[in-house]
Amino acid sequence: MATWLIPALKLVLPHLGTVISAATPVFTRKRPADAASKVSDVQQQIDELQAATAANAAHLGQVAKHLEGTIVALEQAAQAAEARLRGALLWCVAATGFSVIALVVSVTTALFR
Repeated sequence: MATWLIPALKLVLPHLGTVISAATPVFTRKRPADAASKVSDVQQQIDELQAATAANAAHLGQVAKHLEGTIVALEQAAQAAEARLRGALLWCVAATGFSVIALVVSVTTALFR
């Protein structure tokens, strides 16, 4: 599993339930009644949708802040990994150079013995 995935999930998962609960507005139950109550039911549903939309906007702002922090952490981890990769590449080049020198010395010793 990718090492960056676990911190990203730890940042997002605590807020996932809140976002889902805010994203699914609970509409008022329809009552069999006259036209006036239907209008009030529609108005109440509109109010609920507006409240859910406002809550969604607030939660999306929080998620965006957490996502920004996650992206910064990922960029720092990528820079650290790139630095480690450069170090490993340097060691590989040095090891290859030493092995070539050892091969030349061994062949030279074998030929002139």
